[in-house]
Amino acid sequence: MENKKNRVAITHGDTNGIGYELIFKTFAEPEILELCTPIIYGSPKIAAYHRKALDIQANFSIINDASEAVDGRVNLLTCYDDDIKVELGTPTEESGYAAIKALDRAMTDFRDGAYDVLINCPVDNTNINVEGYKFHGISKYIETCLGDGQKSMSVYLNDTMRMVVATEGVSIKDVPESISKDSIKEKATKLFKSICRDFNVSSPRVAILSLNPGQLSKEENEILIPAIDELAEAGIQTFGPYSSEAFFGNGYYGDFDGVIAMYYDQGIPAFKAISTDGIVKFDAGLKLVTVTPDCGTEFDIAGKGVADEAAFRNSIYTAIDIFRNRANYDDPMHNPLQKLYHEKHDDGDKIRFSIPKKRENR
Repeated sequence: MENKKNRVAITHGDTNGIGYELIFKTFAEPEILELCTPIIYGSPKIAAYHRKALDIQANFSIINDASEAVDGRVNLLTCYDDDIKVELGTPTEESGYAAIKALDRAMTDFRDGAYDVLINCPVDNTNINVEGYKFHGISKYIETCLGDGQKSMSVYLNDTMRMVVATEGVSIKDVPESISKDSIKEKATKLFKSICRDFNVSSPRVAILSLNPGQLSKEENEILIPAIDELAEAGIQTFGPYSSEAFFGNGYYGDFDGVIAMYYDQGIPAFKAISTDGIVKFDAGLKLVTVTPDCGTEFDIAGKGVADEAAFRNSIYTAIDIFRNRANYDDPMHNPLQKLYHEKHDDGDKIRFSIPKKRENR
């Protein structure tokens, strides 16, 4: 498995944004071609336009089918051959059309087993129009396209942490009523299982942040603490609730494998502040391993050659790691051996980390 080059599909995103710049800069380093075989879902004409505009050296081989991809090359799969006007820095109907065409072709090819993992360059949700469907982002679109009832959960990653937002996409004023004991338990369980299977952590510890600063209030006492207690009884190691100030300010995050923030602005800004190479977003819960750099289309710098490709490169590394971890995790499950002994669990960590979750104010 370690010697096999994984096939990495990459959709080019909004063609007036920074997608092609991220691709060209990343694959300018030949070492990455020793790790994987990229298949860019895009347009040779648009790629050539960006290459010229950026005045960058970028070689790619044009293919018409994923089966034609060759190791050691940047393979650019022609999703369409239309003449689409490129207007760098401006979201247009045409650039949205180009983004969805690449994504649709990638979805079709995944069903045919054409590649292993999918990386998506950023899109602008406002200019993507799909007949009969309200586009709410790449993650939800992929979830719908796969059509197998699986639900995705966004997991934000940096080099040391994994974070889930309990009320992602919810306005701050609606956060308290959007939190329930069942929803917290569901998020924590999915995160726990993903960390085991996708990140090769055998007994992960998950921290839960409090909703209210200061003294524990209604939500902590009636929702979060009961959820934590019930999760612990089910074997899901969860701890807290911690105030975000103490959790990040005192460096508690270093003791955990995952964290659940109550709302986006509570967790993600601090998460980004302690990240060195940008963060990526992984859609846990789907059979397709799909990762997206957590950056926007950045129209303000499109075509200027100053986009930072670090998060995009990390997206590729992350996706390949997850794909291989899953294979290693799932393989023994096909022919499990009967357990001939009882495991002895060390409760030391549980005792240590459970102290703050009692009525002590964090």
